[in-house]
Amino acid sequence: MNEGIIMESKYVKAICPGSFDPITNGHVDIIERASQLFPEVVVGVLQNPHKKPLFSIEDRVDLIKLAVLHLPNVSVCAFEGLLVDFARKINANLIVKGLRAISDFEIEFQMALNNKRLSPEIETMFMMTRNEYSFLSSSMIKELAQFGGSIQGLVPTEVEKAIHKKFCGMS
Repeated sequence: MNEGIIMESKYVKAICPGSFDPITNGHVDIIERASQLFPEVVVGVLQNPHKKPLFSIEDRVDLIKLAVLHLPNVSVCAFEGLLVDFARKINANLIVKGLRAISDFEIEFQMALNNKRLSPEIETMFMMTRNEYSFLSSSMIKELAQFGGSIQGLVPTEVEKAIHKKFCGMS
């Protein structure tokens, strides 16, 4: 019913932030849906100095670029530091966060309130994941792959190959 209708919105650039280590099909779903709502979406890949990632920041950016290649209004960019500082730097005024469960909401809600305190002009929007991705996390993907479990259908094909290469030395 709403196909072909472009919504007028003051939100012209949205950020879908995360560490994406690795990006999952749940992440891709949120990014795809955000790209249908907003003219420009930036996937902000966080460089977190407190975590030891499986993939380098460069590899994560490259894998995400491959996963969103079909979305012409989506770009991918690495950042470090505060999300609101990154948002201001790229002139974004909306943060889109995917939620899987109530436990996600509690954490994300606290972050959204802090971001609002730091930058009142930047809004946060929560988007519920689809049921088929509600159990999915990057940590679970890494654990499954590390112990030989199938991750087929849980991550984009390029990511699946990269993970198998990391854990199995397979290409």
